[in-house]
Amino acid sequence: MTQRTAEIERNTLETQIKININLDGNGKASFATGVPLLDHMLDQIARHGLIDMDIQAHGDLHIDAHHTVEDIGIALGQAVAKAVGDKKGIYRYGHAYVPLDEALSRVVIDFSGRPGLFYNVTFTRGMIGSFDVDLFHEFFQGFVNHAQVTLHIDNLKGDNAHHIAETIFKALGRAMRMAITADERMAGIMPSTKGTL
Repeated sequence: MTQRTAEIERNTLETQIKININLDGNGKASFATGVPLLDHMLDQIARHGLIDMDIQAHGDLHIDAHHTVEDIGIALGQAVAKAVGDKKGIYRYGHAYVPLDEALSRVVIDFSGRPGLFYNVTFTRGMIGSFDVDLFHEFFQGFVNHAQVTLHIDNLKGDNAHHIAETIFKALGRAMRMAITADERMAGIMPSTKGTL
């Protein structure tokens, strides 16, 4: 399997974003998004997914973090779609349960070519520091639309909002790691009876 890397630049009147990823990395990460909590959560994807990531973003944070968070999700989805390529030889499906103290979340991903977000998360409070937890949904929606994946996110239990969020992002990293791993028995084979994804 060739090196699976991608570089994406996405520039709008609201945000300017540059992303470099390596799906076959070791979790090395660098973030400067202007949204510290998002940086922390993206680091969970990188570390637990063993995906090298460099994400730089400038957005209209003087308004709020909405555009920045959503557009990073979009650009990350574009980068993952580009890096994963034609999907031949990958496991395609991935899942993970991740606990953090009292919190437990499950994430299941399918590199199906069909974007779908099924998000069952109820936070115990609306803000984590200055971060509006509604923006997590916007991030994931942007990601699935452009990565062309089906993503099920279920928080099964939890009281601490930060713990809940962290279990979700760690589980996404673990699920992605499983799904994009090369399956030696499927080398060069499309993991679909349709012959395409």
